[in-house]
Amino acid sequence: MSIFAPRLRAAAAVICLGLSVSACGYNTIPTNEEQAKAKWADVQNNYQRRADLIPNLVATVQGYAKQEKDVLTAVIEARAKATQVKIDVSQLDDPAKLKQFQDAQNQLTGALGRLLAVSENYPDLKSNQNFLALQSQLEGTENRIAVARRDYIEAVRVYNTSLKTFPGILWASTIFRSNKPMAEFAANDNAQTPPQVKF
Repeated sequence: MSIFAPRLRAAAAVICLGLSVSACGYNTIPTNEEQAKAKWADVQNNYQRRADLIPNLVATVQGYAKQEKDVLTAVIEARAKATQVKIDVSQLDDPAKLKQFQDAQNQLTGALGRLLAVSENYPDLKSNQNFLALQSQLEGTENRIAVARRDYIEAVRVYNTSLKTFPGILWASTIFRSNKPMAEFAANDNAQTPPQVKF
């Protein structure tokens, strides 16, 4: 028997153990959790981008539509509320906190919609290059928000599924016992009602 035989067996055992641990799903839960948290950071980044664009948009509209003070005030107030409601990754398993965040963002979305509708009454404003550029950036940001939310919802679905399916359920009930399912975005109540079109 060779002096290297015990070392070869030990090396083979380490390799087998490493392969079995890597294939057992132990890393799935933390990996999926981190991906969901990263997707949440994308959502917040896009909402912040929108919040940063709003003061410029309001200032541009103010110059043309002084009599629309109530609409401008509503946008400014909704932006203030939306930026005050913060949710960090440790609160992603709290559906009530996520709903509060989502409601504040929905209120801002509604106020922005009213602001853009008001702009239709001002032909000079509609042709202003600053306004057109800001409107285009805002539309692009809204699209980014939709994509970021969709990606977050998918990442949360994958993470939550890994907590409930084999072999993740074994790890979730032992080592990752403190991990809870993350809350998803839900459509607001108005999303279920078709819009009314009036001519």
